[in-house]
Amino acid sequence: MHVQMRRLHFLYKRNLCETRRRCYWDYQYIQRSKIPTMHFQASLPRLPIPKLELTCERYLAAQKPLLIDEAYRKTEANVNHFKDNVGKHLQKLLRDFDKQNKHTSYISEFWFDNYLRDRKPIPINYNPMLVMNNDEREQYNTQLIRAANLVISSLRFYKSLHSNWLEPEVYHLDPQKSDTEMFRNICAMLPQSLSWYGAYLFKAYPLDMSQYPNLFNSTRIPETDIDRLVKGKGRHITVQHKGHIYAFTALSKENQILPPEQILARLKYILEDDIPKNTFPIGVLTTLERNKWATVRHELAENGNQATLKLIDTALFNICLDDEYVNDDPYAIIRNFLHSDGENRWFDKSFSLQVSKDGVAAVNFEHSWGDGVAVLRYLQDIYKDSIENPVIHSETRPYDEDINNIIRLDMNLSDRLKVHIEDAKREYRLFYSSLDFDYLIMDRLGKNLCKKQAVSPDAIVQLGIQVAYHKMQGKFVPTYESCSTAAFKHGRTETVRSCTMATKAFTLAINAQQKPPLNELKMMIAECSRTHSQLTREAAMGQGFDRHLYVLKKFAEKTNMTCNIFDDPDYAYLNRIILSTSTLTSPVIYAGGFGPVVRDGLGVGYTIKDDQLRILVTCYPPYHSASKGIDALRQSFEELTAILDTN
Repeated sequence: MHVQMRRLHFLYKRNLCETRRRCYWDYQYIQRSKIPTMHFQASLPRLPIPKLELTCERYLAAQKPLLIDEAYRKTEANVNHFKDNVGKHLQKLLRDFDKQNKHTSYISEFWFDNYLRDRKPIPINYNPMLVMNNDEREQYNTQLIRAANLVISSLRFYKSLHSNWLEPEVYHLDPQKSDTEMFRNICAMLPQSLSWYGAYLFKAYPLDMSQYPNLFNSTRIPETDIDRLVKGKGRHITVQHKGHIYAFTALSKENQILPPEQILARLKYILEDDIPKNTFPIGVLTTLERNKWATVRHELAENGNQATLKLIDTALFNICLDDEYVNDDPYAIIRNFLHSDGENRWFDKSFSLQVSKDGVAAVNFEHSWGDGVAVLRYLQDIYKDSIENPVIHSETRPYDEDINNIIRLDMNLSDRLKVHIEDAKREYRLFYSSLDFDYLIMDRLGKNLCKKQAVSPDAIVQLGIQVAYHKMQGKFVPTYESCSTAAFKHGRTETVRSCTMATKAFTLAINAQQKPPLNELKMMIAECSRTHSQLTREAAMGQGFDRHLYVLKKFAEKTNMTCNIFDDPDYAYLNRIILSTSTLTSPVIYAGGFGPVVRDGLGVGYTIKDDQLRILVTCYPPYHSASKGIDALRQSFEELTAILDTN
C-alpha cells in the first residue's frame, strides 16, 4: 500500500513538473519549429543576374505603352547601342562583383544604400502602415489588454526567432503534400547545405529569412548624407504615451519573458501616469528631413541625452499608446496609423506597435532594413497568437509594481532644441495636412469571381487601376507594383511594370464611346491576365529589368562611363513612378497603405479577399484628388465586374 502511494505521489509530481514545463515553453515561445529558422539559408539559391539582352527587351516592352512612336524609336536605338557596347562591359563588372560576393545578392548593398541615402522625411514617403482586425471579443479590445497581449506575443515571436525555433518561411506549391510533418522531419534531418534541395523535391520553396533579425533591437540613425542601421542588445521595450517616452525591462537577465501580470502592471502604470501631455515631444523630430534630423540629433546627444537616445535605439521594439479614439472610422484609422501628428511616434524604429485609445492596433515600420514579407509574417503571427492564446484577460490582476522598474525618458532640452521641436511640429503638420486619401470597398469582386473566369485577381486589380487613371487623366504613366524576390538569398524586391500594351489596348477599348463586343473584351482581359502573370513570375524569379538596370547604372557612375540609355530622359521618366501600387493581402489585415512616391503621383494599396476588394488611395492635391481617384476606380471595377460576371 505504501509503495503504491509513493508511486502515485511520484507520478503526480512528475506530471506536475511536466505540466509546468509545458506551461513554461508555451509562454516563452510562439513556435518551436522542428526545422530551425535559418536552416535553409546556406543552400538558398542566389539571385540571378538576368541576361543583358532579356533586360533590354523587357525595358523596351515597359517603355512602349508610354511613348509616342518617335520617342520609342529613339529609346530603342539607345538601348541597342547600349546592349552592343557599354552594356557588355558593365555586365562583366557586375558579374565579377557578384562572384566576389557569394554570401549575398547583387542588389543587397545597392538597395540598402538607395534607402539610406534618400534625404526625404521617412513617414508617409517610406514608412507603410498595416492595421490589424479587431478581436471579435469586445473584452479583449480595451487598449490595455490589447496592448499587453500584443506585447507578449511580440516577445514570444522574438524568443522563437532568437532561439532559431521560428518556423522558416516556405512557399508551398502543393500544401497538401509539403505542408506536412513528413516534410518537416525530412528537411530538419538534412544538412543545411542540402536542405533547400530537399524542400524543392516536395515542390516547396524556402524564402530568405535574413531580414527577420532586423525586426528587433534595430533602429535607423540619421547621419549627414547617408543614414546607418544599428543593432542593439537591449532587453527592454520603449513605450510612447502623451508624447512622453518610457522604457521598461521585458526580459529577465536569463532572457526569459517576464510574467504577464508584471508586463500588464507596467503598461497600466504608463497609461495611468497623470503627467500632462509633453509640450516638447522629441519623437516629432523623426519626421524631419534626414540631414536636418541628423544635425538636431547630434545637438540632443551633446546636450546630455546620449544615454537616453541609446535606450531608444537598442529597445527590442517600440509601442505607441495613443490617446485618440478612432471609433471604427476608416479615415480616422488611416490618419492615425499612417502618419498621426508625429508627437507620439518614433518613425526611425524598425517597427512600432500602435494601439488607439479604443484598442485598434497597427504596425508602422521603417523600410530600409527590410520589406513587407518579414513584417507581414510578424504581424500575422502575433495577431493569431494574441487572439488564440491571450495570456491577459479582463480578470487578470496586475502585480503591485515597483515604479522604479519603469523609466520615463525625460530629455535635457535647451531653448534651441525646443525651437527645433516646435519647427518640426509645424513642418510636419504642413506635410501631413497636404496628404489626401480615400478608400473603396468593392463587394463581389474578389478571388472567387476571378477564379470562375480563370484570370489572376492581382492582374484584374492592376488592370482596373490602369483604366481608372486613364479615365481621370487620359494618358498612361509609369506604374510600379512591388514583388518580393525572397525566394533567393538576400533578395529584396523587383518591379512589376503593370502598364503593358495589353492593358493599354483594353483601357482604350473600355473607355471608348463605342465599346467592342463583350466576348472581345473578355478575350482582352484574359490577355491582360496572361501578360501580367508572366511579368509577375519573371519578377519573382529575379528576371525583371528594373533592379538589373539600376545596378548597371551604379557601376556606370562608379567608373564614369557615359551611357546613352541612362542619359535618355525617357529612362528618368520611366523611373519617376506616378502609380505606386502594392497588394497587402492577408486575412488579418483590416487596412494597409503608404504615401505616393512623387508629389504628382498616387499611392494605391489594396487587399483582395474571396468576395471583396479593398483599396486605399493617397495623393497630394492639387495634382490629384483621392475622392476622384476612388470614383474612377469604382467605375472601372464595376465595369470589370459586369464583364467577368457573365457566362
